[in-house]
Amino acid sequence: MPLQTPPPIHTERLDYAEGGTICEAYVAHDASSAAKRPCVLIAHAWAGQNEAMHEKAAELASLGYVGFAIDVYGKGVRGGEMDDNSRLMAPLVEDRGLLRRRLLAGLAAARQHPLADPDRIAAIGYCFGGLCVLDLARSAPPGLQGVVSFHGLLHPPNLGPQAPITAKVLVLHGWEDPMAPPADVLALARELTEAKADWQIHAYGHAMHAFTYPGANLPQAGIRYDAAAARRSWAAMRSFLEEILDHRSG
Repeated sequence: MPLQTPPPIHTERLDYAEGGTICEAYVAHDASSAAKRPCVLIAHAWAGQNEAMHEKAAELASLGYVGFAIDVYGKGVRGGEMDDNSRLMAPLVEDRGLLRRRLLAGLAAARQHPLADPDRIAAIGYCFGGLCVLDLARSAPPGLQGVVSFHGLLHPPNLGPQAPITAKVLVLHGWEDPMAPPADVLALARELTEAKADWQIHAYGHAMHAFTYPGANLPQAGIRYDAAAARRSWAAMRSFLEEILDHRSG
């Protein structure tokens, strides 16, 4: 059989606002069709939206989705992948109401994209971004069909009574992740059950925090790339997205 030619991927940057803050999305989609399609948001880790998130957007675009990398820090506010980015992340972890507003602004911008089907939206996120997509699910917005957390932080926002969670939830977790110990995993399972969510938690034995990042190699801090967990988690995500968005990817 002849090799399939990859689809032409178009990328663009798109400004959107939350309050007085301008944020900048990075959007990727298959340029060979003008048809509306499901959209997948990508929530960044603590370094902010960067090349790794752009690559994820392009990968999702090659599978037939609109890949929409959101920005919860604000346009131009970025850290380094190997830096301590606590100063960027901490204000949003400490003010989960603000974080929720930034997430909902990103979702609203994605739903307005001319190629995005506003009723077939999902979100994936990495590390801090995993916390972000769980918080997005907790906010129960219309059109959000599901979220996927990769080695995410799990603790709840404590913003008052939790409404029923209507989005399906997939948590992809390294069992040796010190930033999300077993007690946090069990607490999340209880929280999602009480919120009547359709949820799954996949735990990868021996995998640590940041198991999808090839450059992660600080095992003494519980941070290490794990090729098997990275491969298995991406496959799990693809299957989940196909299920919740009624879309067969290649």
